[in-house]
Amino acid sequence: MELHQLRYVVAVARTGNFSRAAEQCHVAQPSLSQQIQKLEDELGERLFDRLKTRARLTPAGEALHERAVRILAEVEAAHREATEARALTRGRVAVGVLPTIAPFLLPQVLPRFSQAFPGVEIVVQEDTTAQLLSLLAACELDLAIASLPIHDERVQTETLFTEELLLALPPGHPLTRKRIVGAADLGGERLIVMKEGHCLGDQVLRFCDRRDVQPQISFRSAQLETVHALVRAGLGIALVPAMALQPHRTDLPEYRSLQPPQPQRTIVAVWPKQRPPGRAAGEFLKVLSASPGKSRSGSI
Repeated sequence: MELHQLRYVVAVARTGNFSRAAEQCHVAQPSLSQQIQKLEDELGERLFDRLKTRARLTPAGEALHERAVRILAEVEAAHREATEARALTRGRVAVGVLPTIAPFLLPQVLPRFSQAFPGVEIVVQEDTTAQLLSLLAACELDLAIASLPIHDERVQTETLFTEELLLALPPGHPLTRKRIVGAADLGGERLIVMKEGHCLGDQVLRFCDRRDVQPQISFRSAQLETVHALVRAGLGIALVPAMALQPHRTDLPEYRSLQPPQPQRTIVAVWPKQRPPGRAAGEFLKVLSASPGKSRSGSI
C-alpha cells in the first residue's frame, strides 16, 4: 500500500469519476486506474463499484477511505511541521544550564534569540554538570551550558568565554580596604562555597589548594544568591563569578579582584558528539557564541 494509491482512492471518492480524479492528481487515467486495481488485488477487496455514470465506494472502500483521509492529513501535517522547523518558524530547543550561570547569562541571550526566532520554544533545565551530562546522553537536552573541566569523552565542547572569580566580602571587612587582595590573605578566613556536586565549589577549592591557601569552610549552599546573602550578613567570604556582579543592587557584598593569576572559570557549550545540534539548537548556539565579550572580569 503506497501513499499515492491512497491519494488516488480519495480523489476518485471525491470526484466520483476516474478521469476527473486523474486530472486532479496530474496523472494519466490508465495509470490511476491501474494503481487502484493493484491496491484492490493486494487487499483482496473491490474498493469501487464502477457504474456507467460514476464510481461509488463499496463498503470495503468506505472503510479504507475513512482511514486514508486521516493518514494523508497526518502526512501533510508532518510535512508542514518539518518545513516550518527547517525555516525555524516553529520548533523547540531544550537547553541545560548550570544554576550559577542561568540567572545571569540567559536574560541576555534569550531575548535576542526569541526576537530572531519567535516561533521556537526554549525549555531550560537547571542542574549540576553531572546531571546535565546524563540528560544529554539520554537525548533529553539538545545542548548544555557548563564550565570546564568536563571529563566525558562522549561530548563535544565549544568555549564561549572565560570570566574572573571575584572575592565577595562583607561590608566593612578588613580586606575591603585593599584594592587588590592576595591569595595569601584568604588563609584562615571563613569561606562560603557551593555545596558538593556544584562545579563552582570544586573550582574554588582547587584554586585555594593550588595557592596553598587553607580557609575554613563555614557554609555550603546550592544557590549563589544564598551565598551572596550569607556573605552580606558577615558569615564569611566567597569567590563568585564576575557575571553575578550586579552594580545596581545595594544589598550585595563588596567585591575585589585577587592578584594574578586570578581564579577564573571557562564557560562552554556542550553537546553529544554523536548528535550535533539541530537547526534550532545550532541557531541558539550562534546567539550564545555572539554574546558580548569572550573574556569577562569584574569592573570594581
